[in-house]
Amino acid sequence: MTASLLLPVLLALSPQEPVRVHDGGSRQQEAVRQAVRQGRLVPLQQVVADALRRYPGKLVEVELDDGKYEIEILGANGVVMELDYDAATGRLLKMEED
Repeated sequence: MTASLLLPVLLALSPQEPVRVHDGGSRQQEAVRQAVRQGRLVPLQQVVADALRRYPGKLVEVELDDGKYEIEILGANGVVMELDYDAATGRLLKMEED
């Protein structure tokens, strides 16, 4: 996937809810869904759940860019943490204050 997809995320994600692409591009949205169905991308819900276990707080933003999920969480301490995951494997790549 060459284009950056900005994915706004609601606090209460469920596996049945569709992921919404920020720019409303239905073709991009379908491409992401198909990649998940084909096992080329890990489901967003999986990495969001892991990120919130590692850094509890309020989910602020999720971006899919160059094969990475970039997840931002606002912690109770007021610090925004960015966690980057490999979108194909779900492996945490880095975690840093944003």
